[in-house]
Amino acid sequence: MSEIRHLSIFQALSEEGRRLLDHSALTLRLPERRTVIKRGQQVSGAYFVLRGRLRVFTSLANGKEATLYFVNPGETCVLALNSLFNDLLYPAWVEADAPTAAAIIPGRVYRVLFEKERAIRDLTVSVMSTLVLRLMDELDQTQTCTLEQRLANFLVVRASGKEGIVRYTQQQIAGHLGTSREVVARLIGRLAARG
Repeated sequence: MSEIRHLSIFQALSEEGRRLLDHSALTLRLPERRTVIKRGQQVSGAYFVLRGRLRVFTSLANGKEATLYFVNPGETCVLALNSLFNDLLYPAWVEADAPTAAAIIPGRVYRVLFEKERAIRDLTVSVMSTLVLRLMDELDQTQTCTLEQRLANFLVVRASGKEGIVRYTQQQIAGHLGTSREVVARLIGRLAARG
C-alpha cells in the first residue's frame, strides 16, 4: 500500500480510486536543498508532501531568490497542479526545505481521479483558493511592511522549541525574503541591539 494513501485527504476516495492511487503513486525521498522541479520544466504529476517541506521560489531580476510559498505535510503544490491541468511549463523552482518525503501522482492518473472522485475535485479547488490567499497575504506584507518587519515576522513564525531557535542560515533567510545575506545580517544586528 502506498504511503500517500495514509494522508487524510485520500481517505474519502472510492475503492477503485484507492487502488489506482496505490498502483501509480511514487514516493521520492529528498535530502535538504535537493531541487525537485526547475523553472521551465514539464511537470510530471501532482506532488504531495508526506514528511518534511518543499519550498517554492522564484528568482528576482537582481538574481536573488524569493520564496513564494511552502508545501507542508498533507499539502500539494498548486503551481504543479496548474501546470499539469493547463499543459504549462513550471513557472518557478521547487526544492526540499528539509529532508522530505513526497509522493507524486502521475498527471494522467490525477486527471482520472479528478474526473471520477469528488474528494480530488474538492481538494484541487481548496488548494488553489488557499494559495491565492497566501500569495495575497505575502503581497500585502511586501507592500505594507518594511524588510525589517518582514524579517521579524519570519523569525517569529520559524522559531521552534522553548528556546525559540531559528534553524536557518542568514543566506537561507535572505533567499526567503528576496534580499542579500548582508542586509539580513545588518537587520538582525539592529533587532538584537534593541533586545
